[in-house]
Amino acid sequence: MTGPPPARPTTDGADDADDADVIAQSLDEPELFAGLYDRHAPDIHRYAARRLGEGPADDITAETFLIAFRTRHRYDTAHRLARPWLYGIAANLIGRHRRTEVRALKALARTGHDPVTASWSDRADDRIAVQAPLAGALAALSPGDRHVLLLVAWADLGYQEVADALRIPLGTVRSRLNRARRKVREALSGDPAFTSALDPSSAPAGQELNPSWTK
Repeated sequence: MTGPPPARPTTDGADDADDADVIAQSLDEPELFAGLYDRHAPDIHRYAARRLGEGPADDITAETFLIAFRTRHRYDTAHRLARPWLYGIAANLIGRHRRTEVRALKALARTGHDPVTASWSDRADDRIAVQAPLAGALAALSPGDRHVLLLVAWADLGYQEVADALRIPLGTVRSRLNRARRKVREALSGDPAFTSALDPSSAPAGQELNPSWTK
């Protein structure tokens, strides 16, 4: 399989229930779990592809939902939205590939080109992720800091959602994010292509940097 997982026919009723209800109901009717896959698999795949490339993203997505299905009896249904839980599983799996990710980032930083960037250069991030200076800055982050930064910047999770996903205190999320943003800002501050990170008014047209990286 290549590319995001296709949507599958949704079982009757699953599309009207929230994530927690789908998970709870799936304990007696396992086929209902397909509704959770339909809702979230494309986003999980997209996030994994941006970090590791299309091939590993296929495996990460499949394993994320396999683990989620097998452990769904432990899910806390007080959390009505399962996105943080699923991203947490995916982040843990991606962490096992950290050498692959760092190697790809360093190659991009060094040469300005790497095959994995083909999966990063889609949608709004094509002005950001293919830039060598940013790749170098991301490669220099610790795994924990990189997880937090990219869950905020690419998965669009809130601080509490990141804390839930990674099972760390909210204060740790804030400190890791502040540290990661500071390091990225420092790494990019000397590059004219990223002056918008510090002074948006001076950025060339089309070079605006997503503020979630640096603010």
